[in-house]
Parts: sequence; C-alpha cells; structure tokens
Amino acid sequence: MSTVCMTDTVKSLLYKEYGEPVNVLQITKETINKPDKYQVAVKWLLAPVNPADINTIQGKYPSKPSLPAIPGNEGIGEIVDVGTEVTNLCIGDRVIPNASNLGTWRTHAIYKSEDLLKIPKEVGIVEASMMNVNPCTAYRMLKDFVCLKPGDTVIQNGANSAVGQLIIQLCKIWNYRTVNVIRDRPNLQELKNLLMCMGADEVLTENEIRTTQIFKNKKLPQPKLALNCVCGQSATEIMRHLAHGGTMVTYGGMSREPVTVPASIFIFKNISLQGFWMTAWTKANMESKKRQDMYDELILFFKDKKLQAPPHKVVSFSQYQEAITNALNIGGKTGVKYILDMTKN
Repeated sequence: MSTVCMTDTVKSLLYKEYGEPVNVLQITKETINKPDKYQVAVKWLLAPVNPADINTIQGKYPSKPSLPAIPGNEGIGEIVDVGTEVTNLCIGDRVIPNASNLGTWRTHAIYKSEDLLKIPKEVGIVEASMMNVNPCTAYRMLKDFVCLKPGDTVIQNGANSAVGQLIIQLCKIWNYRTVNVIRDRPNLQELKNLLMCMGADEVLTENEIRTTQIFKNKKLPQPKLALNCVCGQSATEIMRHLAHGGTMVTYGGMSREPVTVPASIFIFKNISLQGFWMTAWTKANMESKKRQDMYDELILFFKDKKLQAPPHKVVSFSQYQEAITNALNIGGKTGVKYILDMTKN
C-alpha cells in the first residue's frame, strides 16, 4: 500500500543562488505528488555531506545543477511508493542514487526508477549512505591506473581522509602494502595507531616521509602508485619515492596549491601524472559491467565487515549548519564525515 499521498508535506534544503551554504541554504516545505507509472517515491533516511556538495553550492564545482536546486549526491533511502509499470523496485527496498544531482538533502522525493540502485539491507545504513563516492573513488584508483600485484606498494597523502582510510582497507584486502602520509598533530600516535589497525603498513608525517629510509633499506618495495589529494609540497614528496615508471593520480587539492614536478623526476624516473574524478567516470560507465562488478564487490566487503565506514557524526536535518560548516573546515586533521539524518527534522 502507498505511504505517500498528494497532501503529504516534505522538507528540503534549497538554494536559489550560489554562495556560502550557511547564507544561501533554506529549509522549504512542499507537497509531494504520487509517482507516475514509471516513477517511485523515496523516503531519504541518511544523506552524507561531502566537500563536493559544499563546492557545488558555492558554484565552484564543475557539475552545476539548474537553480533552484536541492543539494546532495549521496544517501540511503527507502521506497515508499511505486508506479504501476515499475518492475525493478518494490515498496520497502533500500536504494542509493544511480545518477548525479538527485538532491538527497530532503525527506522525500519522486524519481524515475532507473535513477536509483537497490542495495541489500544487510549493508549497514551508514555504510550504504556513503557508497557512491568515497568507496568507489578508492576502488577505481586502485584498479584503473597501475596493474598492482600482491606485495606491491601504494603511497598516499591525506591518508586519514575518508578515501584514504578506504584505500588502506582495500589494499589490506587485496594484499597491497601501503605507506600513508599524514599531517603532524597533537594526537599523532593515536591516529597512527588507528590507521595501523585498519591495515596500514607505514604511517609517516610529512616531515618523516622526506627522510624515510624504508625504500632504500628494502623494508618495502618502491611504490608503483601514488595517490594525491593534497598537492603542493606533499605531492612532490610522495612522487619522489615512486619507482621508475610509476604513476601519481591526483583526485583532490586540499592545500589549494599546484602540483610541482622536479624535472629530474620526469626525466630520470619517467613517472606519469594523471587525474581522477569519480563523477566523470560514473557518467562514462553508467551501464558498464565493471561498474556493477565494483558495486557487487564493495557491497560484499561491507556485508562481510572487511570494509568499515570512516569516522562519522550523524546529525539531525535541522542541524545542517553544523554539518556544512565542518565539511570543509577540517584542516586535514579531524577526518570526521558528517551525515544528515533526514528522519529527524
């Protein structure tokens, strides 16, 4: 039986112009219609707040939805009504977005059934809400740029980020070694211990990576792959350790500084520099088998508890300002991901 009717009132976060989220976002109320024969109604349960969401609201992100817009590219929802011609989803199914800019920062919405992807209820609700961005980013960067074999080394900066923690866990599953670079901080040993418990082989500060001997003394093989989300001097230091012919993939720019490459690294080590944007990969591979295979494997890892969600804080929909204020203002230190609980508003 349908749980959505023509008179139901739904809440959403809406922005009509680009700007700082605390200034341009507003809570709005509207009524929701029943889905047509090819549509479904979704009740959103949890919706993560990602830095890309904030950049989109600011108008600084390459992907710009038409205004007015509702933010949110990730979330976990429950189907509460289905059109008469919908065959791939049923009332009670849990779903995640299967398209960009669906606007998950709202309590309910109507979508085309193909814009949603069913996810097993055995996957934890928090893990399911985060499925689309960070796990997929980590997975693709480890799969698509270098042919890694068990025992190979991956080096990364920003290792305490959500993506960084998932890279550590996936490398442990696939028997790759990881060297993980983090910024210095008061609780340094606590963070090192946390990452080591996840499966990290080495955790070094940005100062320690400059002088480390772990590759020269053969404790670990030189890395074939470097993953960079910081840029600036941090990127230069990790690329110095790449093996001859190695590759560095840049997927973020937390320092807001450019990537600078010494000529000697290009000439004598023949390294390659590439970039990765999950949104572009998804658009190019929407119907591909390897996309479905990726989701199947990640879902299995989460169900088996081989992958754990990064540290996170769930706040009510009405506390959205706390979430958006802290999403970018972490200084590379806290690594806490904020999630909006759309059922508590």
